Amino acid sequence: MSTETRCRCQSCTIRGLTGPAVVITIGILFLLHQVHGGRFYFGNTWPVILLVVGFLYLASSLVSRDGHIEPPPPGPPAPPAGSNSPMPPQAPYSRQGQ
Repeated sequence: MSTETRCRCQSCTIRGLTGPAVVITIGILFLLHQVHGGRFYFGNTWPVILLVVGFLYLASSLVSRDGHIEPPPPGPPAPPAGSNSPMPPQAPYSRQGQ
């Protein structure tokens, strides 16, 4: 588990709901397509997804950002996994031609 603290301001909370809202919207559109015998064809109703995403981003920009926590800056890269000692040098052409 991550020990990072996540921002719980209203704006970040609404933006965090964008993915689940898109999945639910796609599910509802396919359900309507199946229930109504193809009348709600997905090719004609996909702009609803854009409307849902746009509405959520608009809502997140209009609400308060009180208590917003900026993400920490990226740290130095981690050393590669494995042994801590460097590999011993090897001759580039050892035992060649023997």
